[in-house]
Amino acid sequence: MKIRIEKRVNKEGDKQSIRLVYWYGSLTDAEGKTKHNRKLEQLDQYLYTNPKTKAEKQHNKETLQLVESIKAKRLTEAATGQHGFTDATKINANFYNFFVQIMETKKTNESSSNYSVWQGCLIMLKRHHPDENLTFEQITPEWLEGVKRYLDTQAKTKSGNLISKGTASSYFNKVRAVINDAYAKGIINKNPLKQVKGIKAELTERVYLTIEEVRALVKTDCRYDVLKQAFLFSCLTGLRWSDINKLDWSEVSQFDGVYRITFNQKKTGNLQYLDITPQAYQLMSEVANQGRVFQSLKYSAYMNTELLRWTMAAGITKHVTFHAGRHTFAVSLLSNGVDIYTVSRLMGHTEVKTTQVYADIIDSVRKDAMHKIPNIGL
Repeated sequence: MKIRIEKRVNKEGDKQSIRLVYWYGSLTDAEGKTKHNRKLEQLDQYLYTNPKTKAEKQHNKETLQLVESIKAKRLTEAATGQHGFTDATKINANFYNFFVQIMETKKTNESSSNYSVWQGCLIMLKRHHPDENLTFEQITPEWLEGVKRYLDTQAKTKSGNLISKGTASSYFNKVRAVINDAYAKGIINKNPLKQVKGIKAELTERVYLTIEEVRALVKTDCRYDVLKQAFLFSCLTGLRWSDINKLDWSEVSQFDGVYRITFNQKKTGNLQYLDITPQAYQLMSEVANQGRVFQSLKYSAYMNTELLRWTMAAGITKHVTFHAGRHTFAVSLLSNGVDIYTVSRLMGHTEVKTTQVYADIIDSVRKDAMHKIPNIGL
């Protein structure tokens, strides 16, 4: 933050009012125009425009000294946290540098796709605010609203299309995560997010497989055995790719005559206990019986391509991603009468409303089924 003294001549031209201008940089509005981010403080002081007498000159001198003192006090207040920052060093902390530090912690073999989302978010942020010297002092509710508006209505892909609502929501959530982390670490002691709502993502279609389609996959050869085993394992357990990829034999045990997996969800970090069926256990390779269960499984374009080829070879025309296995698990349970609360627990959802989307799918499936009854000639 910068503070400057500004003098304004009155209508008569004989005096100047004085105010302090707090400069927080600039931002780009919805029309692409640059707007200055500043705050004004009108001081109850004035100067003579053309001091003639000794008294007027002395007045101007003392007033300027007083104003300089007020300015120095305001700078001290900002540096000691009275304007939302803890000290002068943190006031000038670079937002983009801090963003990259957080982003780099996401760069792991298990979450390369998530890391790509962080990279995409950073690219969009720099398109909106190209100034590399962006500091936390400039991260105001107004700045965040500008970012939100840009992502929601202006940000485009390489092909020139607007990014999806889901992508905009995901990107803004990354910004929120960085701000919240800065707040938790004391870089800022006032969280500007309290005044800013997130971007609501549109519900997307959940691609799932019927039991007949899963059985077709079992009978169809896949180039990578580990991919086939892992995907079918997801269909039978509802586990995400990230949790299957890191699943370790140390997390597998026998409890009450059945096999149980005890693990921390990669996405939420929550501890989960999951009893699996014998056929799910059958998909777990016991060659090593130690270390990772699906040892040669890895995220790659080759495996993504093979997943699509394999499903097409099985006669499935849907656009199947690995996550479709998780959707298949949820829809299968609900279709067979398992209550939504139990399904929510098995999926590891923190709220039942997250599972509700699958119940909505079941309702639509039942509705479609009813409309397939043939005409009886009435």
